[in-house]
Amino acid sequence: MTAGSHVSLRREGAIAEVGLSNAGRLNAMTRAMWRQLRDVFDGLRNDDAANGVRCVVVRGEGGAFCAGGDISEYPSFRFEEPSLREFHENEVWAALQAMLDCPLPLIAQIEGACMGAGIEIASCCDIRLAGASARFGAPIAKLGFPMAPREAALVHGAIGDVLARDMLLAAGVHGAQRLYDAGFLLHVLPDNEVAAAVQAHATRVAALAPQAARLHKQTFAALRAGAPSAHALLATAYDYADSAEHREGIAAFLAKRTPNF
Repeated sequence: MTAGSHVSLRREGAIAEVGLSNAGRLNAMTRAMWRQLRDVFDGLRNDDAANGVRCVVVRGEGGAFCAGGDISEYPSFRFEEPSLREFHENEVWAALQAMLDCPLPLIAQIEGACMGAGIEIASCCDIRLAGASARFGAPIAKLGFPMAPREAALVHGAIGDVLARDMLLAAGVHGAQRLYDAGFLLHVLPDNEVAAAVQAHATRVAALAPQAARLHKQTFAALRAGAPSAHALLATAYDYADSAEHREGIAAFLAKRTPNF
């Protein structure tokens, strides 16, 4: 692992912050960072009820989100099929799947470069806000290899067919406004307002019913998996009927007060 590169987890009240850090390399992901990202999100999935976290912000350090993979590591494993498969299926995809499986709302705070691995990580988030100068792409065709199938499917589903094809077939790099127009970003903000806007949005999310968030995430996951999975949810879709959060939300509305979730 590059010296100083790591994935961090910081909790402040109901909001957790996952930070990507690889100083001097625009937070490019090392193999160790992929493993750390998986561990962080496995932990959040397993203990979210106990520690009270209700929303997760994913961000990069030092003014960049993530510029892709750390190419300095590539010669050590990319030229043999078994090690290449191990990397993509058991390191990269394992981390992305851990993010997709997280029952908490995920907000991406995107600043600067969001390339390759960065756009894959951002694609796992539920809500994405970006600075006006952020740049998006996956120009790996210049490096002589394709995006792995499951990773490509993830990005394709998040950014849409037109941009996915341009990024992967023509090494296209696009600005934040183009990604907003494609529906990938919720907001594009002046660069110096992104952090505050993300914190405000995370605070808003964290104040809402956590049970509702978990159930919505289950629905979104089922929709991503296809019709049979979505249909399977019907068996338990209304089990929340007698839950405390359901009763509190309705009671608070009728009493014209703020709900206490």
